[in-house]
Amino acid sequence: MDNLGLFSLVGLGLTAAILSVILRQYRPEFATVVSVTAGVLILGGIVLAILPVISQIQLIFDSTAVPREYVQILFRALGVCFVTQIACDACKDAGETAIGAKVELAGKVGVLIISLPLFSQVLEIVRVLL
Repeated sequence: MDNLGLFSLVGLGLTAAILSVILRQYRPEFATVVSVTAGVLILGGIVLAILPVISQIQLIFDSTAVPREYVQILFRALGVCFVTQIACDACKDAGETAIGAKVELAGKVGVLIISLPLFSQVLEIVRVLL
């Protein structure tokens, strides 16, 4: 993502936030629509910007001797972290901090479950070394 794209996303976020605050006083239902729409547009821009980065990371891992399963575990864990953070922030923005905390805990458990094959491989390496 170039600087212009970054500033566009930041500008969209700030504009939507200001518009949402103003609308919330008079028409709260429109403020929610503006907020959700801006969030989806910003998320779409981020996804478009991150695709080349993912390709570059994949090329780096392909040029090394790292097994493909490890790379898949890494990307799955990152995906769970991003989705969990977005959901947690949405819950907290809605005033549901307790639900947001539970979503965050669920994401941590999800990363742990995804990482179990990696943990078993590390333990197997340690066992062989001992």
